[in-house]
Amino acid sequence: MTDSTAPVQHVFDVLVVGSGLAGLTAALQLAPTHRVAVLTKRAMNDGSSGWAQGGIAAVMAEDDSFDSHVDDTLVAGAGLSDPAATRFVVENAPKTIAWLQEMGVPFSQEDGQNGRLHLTREGGHSARRIVHVTDATGAAVQRTLIGQVRRTPNITLFENHTLVDLITARKLGHTSAAEPDRCLGLYALDEATDKVLTFSAPHTILATGGAGKVYLYTTNPDTATGDGVAAAWRAGCRAANMEFIQFHPTCLYHPHAKSFLISEAVRGEGGRLLLPESAGGTRFMPLHDERAELAPRDVVARAIDFEMKKHGLDCVHLDISHQPLAFILAHFPNIYARCLEFGIDISKQPIPVVPAAHYTCGGVLTDLDGRTDLPGLYAIGETACTGLHGANRLASNSLVECMVFARAAAQDIVRTPRPRAPVLPEWDDSRVTDADEAVVISHNWDELRRFMWDYVGIVRTNKRLERAAHRITLLQGEIQEYYAHFHVTRDLLELRNLVQAAELIVRSAQARHESRGLHFSRDYPAMAATATPTILVPPAA
Repeated sequence: MTDSTAPVQHVFDVLVVGSGLAGLTAALQLAPTHRVAVLTKRAMNDGSSGWAQGGIAAVMAEDDSFDSHVDDTLVAGAGLSDPAATRFVVENAPKTIAWLQEMGVPFSQEDGQNGRLHLTREGGHSARRIVHVTDATGAAVQRTLIGQVRRTPNITLFENHTLVDLITARKLGHTSAAEPDRCLGLYALDEATDKVLTFSAPHTILATGGAGKVYLYTTNPDTATGDGVAAAWRAGCRAANMEFIQFHPTCLYHPHAKSFLISEAVRGEGGRLLLPESAGGTRFMPLHDERAELAPRDVVARAIDFEMKKHGLDCVHLDISHQPLAFILAHFPNIYARCLEFGIDISKQPIPVVPAAHYTCGGVLTDLDGRTDLPGLYAIGETACTGLHGANRLASNSLVECMVFARAAAQDIVRTPRPRAPVLPEWDDSRVTDADEAVVISHNWDELRRFMWDYVGIVRTNKRLERAAHRITLLQGEIQEYYAHFHVTRDLLELRNLVQAAELIVRSAQARHESRGLHFSRDYPAMAATATPTILVPPAA
């Protein structure tokens, strides 16, 4: 059900912030035993999960193995993936597929083979293990789970509610040697009333997605503003590996196409990357990696970036036109239809593509139960750094990570004795006024995304990172002054979180004196002998 007449304070057993695959899975897992609130800052289906085209990686074929999936993940992670976390996800992946089937997700089947799932292959995988719903897996999964959530009585939905900040015992002055800090709930802005409401619960799960909107070009929806990472950092949680931003190598390049990615599966099914005819029209990936188009995304993105700069190009081409139309319509109906809207018939001509920020591999540091440094606070999905992705995410490992850790966090909460939800103070905005000039927010937002793209993109240098860090410091001062004097808005809250995420990305990049996975530095082009995670510790309050 949906709550439309909100009291000043809401009390639940568990608060879930985010309505993507991770958040909805956690809510459904907890609903039989707990009263759950799901908060999302826009509509239920406006997050990144619904945009996932490729699929969900899981060992389902007889000629595949857990060891092979683990090895592929570790190779893609460039030595930085945690072996225990990787095996935990891989071995629990088939169970999550079975659960989604129980929920009613209509996965693609093999032709003429009753009940056998069609498995595709993507870059970096040594076997066909990608379970999918044609080329719109995320959308199909989201539709199914949103329907289940709306029919579940123990789940209350709060759409258009933006996280302002977490409420902790330390912030309220309620800590002592006998009672350490813990998360007590959160404040959220209700856009229908422009009021900040108080939510109280002994357990809070952050499932707010990544921070792709920190960059000028991204495949992410507008909701990907690093909210969970920033809020957890302010609450005293460590962040890890934030320098590893995955740039999807093939985002549709068209002036009227916003954030539309061309799935990894197109290359998995034979798509070839070509230079435009003006630059020779030749295939170039074999010159960069022996795996050619099936190389991991960071390799492909850097190769495209190199060729674009070498030839002065705005984009390169991805060609799947050698496949029959029937094949394209069966495997990529949504990509075919979307490109056709822009006058591109992918059965007859190549697709213009360009790299774009796609996935945040780092995040809030967690354990295998999704627990953060702050008792009572969990982080799952793209918000979290579980150790799975390491220095680079293997294609289609993200959706399965969402579900595996959502289930793990839910099980940990069920095992935990249920303390009473505390009574919390209301949000105090008695000393602020309405903003007189919103242009400050839009200007700073635009400036941030442009210098992050220019200075902290696919290829980095010390000088560029220093420039970015300097600009971030100035922006943080301006934004904090604005935050302290004016009523909060969603735009202000998102900008505040984006700047915090940008700071963590830049600090992490400056701390890594090597090139590994998604982080490539011209000043440190070699990879260090030992793989070490970057762990940032917030300043003591």
